[in-house]
Amino acid sequence: MAVMTYAEAIRLAIREEMTKDPTLFMLGEDIGIRGGAFAVTTGLYKDFPNRIIDTPISENAIPAIAYGAAITGVKAIAEFMYADFSLLGIDHVINSAAKYRFMYGAQGTVPVVFRLPGGGGRQNGAQHSQCLEAMFSNIPGLKVVMPATPADAKGLLKAAINDYNPIAFIEHKAMYFDKGEVPEDPDYIVPIGKGVIRRAGTDITIVATAMNVTKSLKAAETLEQMGISAEVIDMRTIVPYDKELIFDSVKKTGRILVTHEAPTMYGIGGEIVAAVAKECFSYLDAPPQRVGSKFLPMPYNKTLETHVLPQIEDIVEAAKSAVEY
Repeated sequence: MAVMTYAEAIRLAIREEMTKDPTLFMLGEDIGIRGGAFAVTTGLYKDFPNRIIDTPISENAIPAIAYGAAITGVKAIAEFMYADFSLLGIDHVINSAAKYRFMYGAQGTVPVVFRLPGGGGRQNGAQHSQCLEAMFSNIPGLKVVMPATPADAKGLLKAAINDYNPIAFIEHKAMYFDKGEVPEDPDYIVPIGKGVIRRAGTDITIVATAMNVTKSLKAAETLEQMGISAEVIDMRTIVPYDKELIFDSVKKTGRILVTHEAPTMYGIGGEIVAAVAKECFSYLDAPPQRVGSKFLPMPYNKTLETHVLPQIEDIVEAAKSAVEY
């Protein structure tokens, strides 16, 4: 194990996979000498000069080239500088990459990863702070991954690169410099579709994604002081998600709270709550709860941004109300 940042773990995954597979390449804006907007790819161009490709400012071309290359049999990583910018090239992700295997009877493969730095908390404003996982999750044919720790950032990215389906790999920008222990084993993989219990509990299940996993763990500490035992599940993968892990936890605790940074309205929390209501209704002791952002564009002002984003206190209050129901 080595201690490294979330960004360093992603860089290590790319380095290891490029070393293993000479066909793997990556393209995006300023990912060469500059190392990307968040320094994630720093230094990689020196070791892989012909496979770390700086592109013009053309978010429409980046996913198109990556997808086109992937269907010929090579592996590709396409980096959008911000997840928000993917909307300029979304046609190639949704109407091309996501549909290909279905349209051709699974005779071909699409080993392409779309890296999407998303999330707020950095005062990046309305067009640089969105969480778009619900949009990508509504597209059949796409897998959607959201790592919440440096170890998972490495393991899930390696799994994504070696998958043969197109993957939206969403990285939270505010977590890039968070540190944690990361396995140095070049064969380390975190399987797609498997969540993990980050904290065991008996009174309520808190299902969280990305930055909200960290917030939920801190909320669980506060809840413990109130005599409430919270079980915290890190989804890790949004599509497909680990239904059985969530259902088993809810059957034990009798309560569920789903929290994500994207707006609560129309968010993935609604899908999870609906599944729990259908499969675990007789086990529920309180109405399911959801905690997400307010349904507003992200403000630039720090105070207003904090107001829009879900906070630890919001998770605590929602969990407390469910337990006291």
